[in-house]
Amino acid sequence: PKPSLTAWPSSVMPPKSNVTLQCQTSTKNVNFALRKGKHVLESVQSQYSSVGLAEFRLTDLKTSNAGEYTCEYYRQGLPYVSSQPSDVLLLLVTGDFRKPSLQAHRRGEATAGDTVTLQCQRPDNVFGPVMFALLKAGAAGPIQVRTPAGKETDFSLRTVTVSDTGNYSCVYFLMKAPFWASHPSDRLEVRVTAPPGAMSRDYTTGNLVRLGLAVIIVVIMGALVVEAWCSQKESPRGS
Repeated sequence: PKPSLTAWPSSVMPPKSNVTLQCQTSTKNVNFALRKGKHVLESVQSQYSSVGLAEFRLTDLKTSNAGEYTCEYYRQGLPYVSSQPSDVLLLLVTGDFRKPSLQAHRRGEATAGDTVTLQCQRPDNVFGPVMFALLKAGAAGPIQVRTPAGKETDFSLRTVTVSDTGNYSCVYFLMKAPFWASHPSDRLEVRVTAPPGAMSRDYTTGNLVRLGLAVIIVVIMGALVVEAWCSQKESPRGS
């Protein structure tokens, strides 16, 4: 099976930062190779015996580090047999263009189950084919990537839940090498609340559960008391 390639802490990073690319497979005792485009950058041996995993660290990131990365693994020794490459991971290093703006309808406040629309808009003086990426703080990569309609695009978060609450930003970047990317937009907070009545329903369910447990305990205690009383009543007859 082909390996997976992920970036930590994210595949969209500021310049002069560090990122770790993790290549992983269920196959044991293998070596790994990291490619940027068609060129092999580094080969390493699996660092863990239980799971095939290799980490490639890129430090002091520059614009030249941006690009499409893949990894593959091959068995140690002969014959040399290589796996299929992983899916492409696009690493972006921000800071080449002016930042876009990010806005939300209804000021980023929503109820669980709603659709939240975030609009990312680039400055007027940017030309050429670009893509937009929506980022969420703490996520390892873009939440969505879209082609703009003119100088802006809409990102839709459908059927949101409370877990969608967080700080969002967006960037735009060139679709081809050298994959220059803009500064991130200012962060926009999205707050998702539970629907009205959900909390009261939760409390009602909890109260019913606690009441049921209390009834069961009372019944058990009552049965024990009756059994003890019957035992005491029968003991004089036995004597």
